[in-house]
Amino acid sequence: MVHDSPERPTPAPKPRRGSKSDLPQDDPTLDTSDVDPETSAAEEEDEARLPDASDDATEAVAEGTLSVGHAAIENAVRLAPTSPGVYRMLNAANDVLYVGKAKNVKKRLSSYARANAPLPARILRMIAATTHVEIVSTTTETEALLLEANLIKQLRPRFNVQLRDDKSFPYILISGDHWAPQILKHRGAQSRPGRYFGPFANAGAVNRTITALQRAFLIRSCTDGFFESRTRPCLLYQIKRCAGPCTREIDFPGYSELVREATEFLSGRSHAVKELLAAEMEKASGELEFETAALYRDRLAALSAIQSQQGINPRTVEEADVFAIHQEGGYSCVEVFFFRTGQNWGNRAYFPRAEKSFTPEEVLSSFLAQFYDDKPPPKLILLSHEIEESALLADALSVKAGSKVEVSVPKRGEKKELIGHALTNAREALGRKLADTATQSRLLEGMVTTLGLPHTPKRIEVYDNSHIQGTNAVGAMIVAGPDGFMKNQYRKFNIKSEGLTPGDDYGMMREVLERRFKRLLKPPEGEAAAKDGAKTKADDDSFPQWPDLVIIDGGRGQLNAVREIFGNLGLTQVSLMAVAKGPERDAGRETLFMPDREAIKLEPRDPVLYFIQRLRDEAHRFVIGSHRKLRKKDIREAGLQEIPGIGPSRKRALLHHFGTLKEIERASIADLGKVPGVSAESARKIFEFFHAQPG
Repeated sequence: MVHDSPERPTPAPKPRRGSKSDLPQDDPTLDTSDVDPETSAAEEEDEARLPDASDDATEAVAEGTLSVGHAAIENAVRLAPTSPGVYRMLNAANDVLYVGKAKNVKKRLSSYARANAPLPARILRMIAATTHVEIVSTTTETEALLLEANLIKQLRPRFNVQLRDDKSFPYILISGDHWAPQILKHRGAQSRPGRYFGPFANAGAVNRTITALQRAFLIRSCTDGFFESRTRPCLLYQIKRCAGPCTREIDFPGYSELVREATEFLSGRSHAVKELLAAEMEKASGELEFETAALYRDRLAALSAIQSQQGINPRTVEEADVFAIHQEGGYSCVEVFFFRTGQNWGNRAYFPRAEKSFTPEEVLSSFLAQFYDDKPPPKLILLSHEIEESALLADALSVKAGSKVEVSVPKRGEKKELIGHALTNAREALGRKLADTATQSRLLEGMVTTLGLPHTPKRIEVYDNSHIQGTNAVGAMIVAGPDGFMKNQYRKFNIKSEGLTPGDDYGMMREVLERRFKRLLKPPEGEAAAKDGAKTKADDDSFPQWPDLVIIDGGRGQLNAVREIFGNLGLTQVSLMAVAKGPERDAGRETLFMPDREAIKLEPRDPVLYFIQRLRDEAHRFVIGSHRKLRKKDIREAGLQEIPGIGPSRKRALLHHFGTLKEIERASIADLGKVPGVSAESARKIFEFFHAQPG
């Protein structure tokens, strides 16, 4: 889908100032809030995790509570309207159990209130747990459908189908606020002027497409600040991935034509663009301009590469989303394919949380309403199964999109083939996920046997910290569970205590753990009342906020320090373990320390030891990345004055010689020594400052 954003006045071209960097440099920012989500892995597409499957149909309904639930619903029926609306069933703790919609709320609730009605065991359990019902009236059934989807996503009721891992999709943006438009990947609000193309299924698909588009159309990807500072073309121009508009290697009309061709290609007119390039290649060849002809040939090859990477490119489907669902072993997988401008822009697998008693049609129906709650729908939605409310869903999405949206289950032709392809992918994705989950479950069960844990851990938190001689100290927490690493749960902690002695690992760990667990012990004000009055749950969506096992990188001393911290906080239900590196940091010879037990040494080939190593190494990787980001930000803000022995004169000499701070960081000791006024000793200090390994 293509979106245009309002254009601002295009600034006129202006002279460039000098810079000698050869590659466009990013200028990332770092969030230094108290505890913030993982950012270094933001572009990694975390796979959706598999929900817990429990055969709830075997659970008995507690005798006596069913009558209480019927009474509560009957009381609500007396006050319920006969118009459309949304109802919420709540338990004694005010937790929302179920959110439903109805064309006639009174009639729908009456069906739950009949004592002898033949209802599924899942519904009977829900009724038994209900103590009161809340109702919101709506003008139309369409409004009720949209409100129901929104409330389910917010409240996550246990008896509803829940869409999980619902991330925003990336788009390609060709900017419109500069005389030389930039091509880049974009997420979030589409507020910047330009043209947006998407959605793409994941960041990898966008990155591959942008790289190929650069080769085909030579559009710049650098930031405006980098663009304005050029005095000579960067390396991307040399490797023929940019036309070099920054230094006028191409004039304004020529660059505008490249941008127009790229826009045409992304808008679905790829055949016309390829025909034009082929004609230009033939013309150049006929005029014996073989170098020019070779450039057109390479551009054509890049366009062909984009289309070959996209796999299926339908002939009769211009704009559609394809949904196919497969169920196995009590789990559901919904595979989604995105087709825009006649091109396949990727696919993604989802694993919604739903009880085993839900049919594929029920899961798919609820999934679709939640999926489009915050996304623009396409003109056509193709489904693998007939859903009961397809007409209502089409009307609701048409209202949301402002144009007609069709929802259909194809029976023949190319559209049927697309559904078959999506079903195959759904079946294979669920098979892979079940296999991975089984392996992870065996490792977690092995930890119970090997370490003597009271039960299989559902949430493991691993802590580490990093600094260089006490500077830029940062702590980090990574999280793992039955589905592997939970990267959306990672956190980093910028160390704030002013009284810490530089390099005081115990003090840093104390600050990190106190900040982490005080938040759990006493949630911030307003958090408990969030999400429309829903109670914040300690075990949300089957993945607990409280850890079952905490792992620390260190030995007996670190373990005792953490025990003292937990004792002061009154934490007694969390298992602790410290992992000490082997002699000479030899992997495979680690020693494990647990409270009130002898040290544990596992065999080097033990799968549980390998799993613990992976946990520790992931924490180390994450904390080192967080430290480097913080340190780079500090260097950018403080400049070279932080380096011992480097004053204003040498700083000017270094910047005059290398052009940018980034180039100074990249330079070798020999290159630094060539700068006037920089001695061999100073060159060594500068090099070590930028390349020191954090502790």
